[in-house]
Amino acid sequence: MFSFFGLCLSSFLPTMSVPTEQFQVIGPRHPILAVLGEDVILPCTLVPAMNAENMELGWFRTTFSQTVFIYWNHWEQTEEQMAEYRGRTSLVRGCLTEGHAAMHLRQVRVSDNGMYTCFFRHGGFYEEADLEVKVAGMGSDPQVHIEGPEEDGVRLVCKASGWFPKPQVQWRDLSGNNFPALSETHSQDTEELFSVEATLVVRDSSVGNVTCSVLNPVLGQEKAMAIYIPEPFFPQASPWKPAFAVILTMLGLLLLGACYFIRKAHSRRMQVRQEKEHQQRLKKQEQQAKEEVLKAIGSVTLDPLSAHHWLSISHEKMHLSWKDPSLLYCDEKCSVLGLKGITSGRWFWEVEIENELFSKWTLGVCRKDVRRTGNYLESSQRGFWVMGKGNNKYFAQTDPETCLSPRQDPCRVGVFLDYSEGDVSFYNMIDGSHIFSFPPISFSGALFPYFMLRYGGVSMTICSMASGSEGLPVPLNNFSPLEEILSTPMEGFSSGCDVNCAPPEAESLLLP
Repeated sequence: MFSFFGLCLSSFLPTMSVPTEQFQVIGPRHPILAVLGEDVILPCTLVPAMNAENMELGWFRTTFSQTVFIYWNHWEQTEEQMAEYRGRTSLVRGCLTEGHAAMHLRQVRVSDNGMYTCFFRHGGFYEEADLEVKVAGMGSDPQVHIEGPEEDGVRLVCKASGWFPKPQVQWRDLSGNNFPALSETHSQDTEELFSVEATLVVRDSSVGNVTCSVLNPVLGQEKAMAIYIPEPFFPQASPWKPAFAVILTMLGLLLLGACYFIRKAHSRRMQVRQEKEHQQRLKKQEQQAKEEVLKAIGSVTLDPLSAHHWLSISHEKMHLSWKDPSLLYCDEKCSVLGLKGITSGRWFWEVEIENELFSKWTLGVCRKDVRRTGNYLESSQRGFWVMGKGNNKYFAQTDPETCLSPRQDPCRVGVFLDYSEGDVSFYNMIDGSHIFSFPPISFSGALFPYFMLRYGGVSMTICSMASGSEGLPVPLNNFSPLEEILSTPMEGFSSGCDVNCAPPEAESLLLP
């Protein structure tokens, strides 16, 4: 197109001295916002207003050789149009007679971002104006997961992709306070869309929910995801550190106050007596807290009346297995529900799974009115919030199914349910890692613990919290005192049942 305009300009050079009707070309004063995948209009206006039907009109990038669109001799010219704009441009003709011309650009891409020039020529006179297009697009929802313990806190990772321009990441708590990110990296794919990965270390165990939001700075819009961090996931502080600091302080004071030894000794005896009385008060308060928590511990037990006829429920209603041990395959799902429904509060229970290499099972929660006969479908759309194993792979029953990759085989799974927040999450109690969280949902009606066996040598046991007798779920409305007790070593109070596949050092990640 550059050669075409050079030829046309040279042909008009002899007539430049002849007066022609002059005009100005005015472009938009502000950048034009274009959303990825949608259409956009690039307008220009003649001043004074005049009929532009017989003019030559053009839109270019930085030079005339970068032709975006040409209108000449009442036709749209495509011979020298850039390949990436072919089939995506057209002229808006409705207001040409009034001096308003605009190019319609369809299916906006990232490469459309930047400066343009619109060109008007009539006879031997021409004018041009610049205009700017800002392309913006919203990418995927952020995905947040717990990567593991980090020094004295928990490391979170937030990922998102398909954004333009470069997005901004913010971490917030429930009150809207921002956390400083540990790191934030960006990359671009072949379509120039941005991906972002941000990390955060949370050191305050009382934070609870943490939200990762990804913001498009041009559109001013954001997408966010929250994750709940159970307090047992935080590394426990060593009780020797404050004691060691106190001892060093005491030694320093004794050395500095050697000349006042008798007086300091008396003062120390009084201080020790007061400390002893204080420790006795603390011990009494701790014991009362333990008793209150133990009173609040409920139990998840199996409901034999809801069990499939091929399942065997133990006498204490804590163990689930095949009624016929030789039955290793069933052409329908065999499930059983917990005895009591859940309608409020926060709940947590652990399930030990003993299974062979090729077996299939699921566990989680479901609504009571779901269909559980025959070969029914398990998904959150049908009232099931479950994860499980099949064909030697782990999965979450979303729609479509989500494949899971736990760092270790979860032969003991922790199920967390926050009814009011609509949170259902699963944790690997072997290494203390987060497995999967369903997107938040507004629950209605009672939810029941759900256990299902399909095929293979597999059985499940609901683990207990108090000396192997008082079981879970634990009503986490009293969550803070319970976590304090779980994080304090005590006699006769452990994290749950003995699990052959769980090494002691892995168990201590959660409950010392």
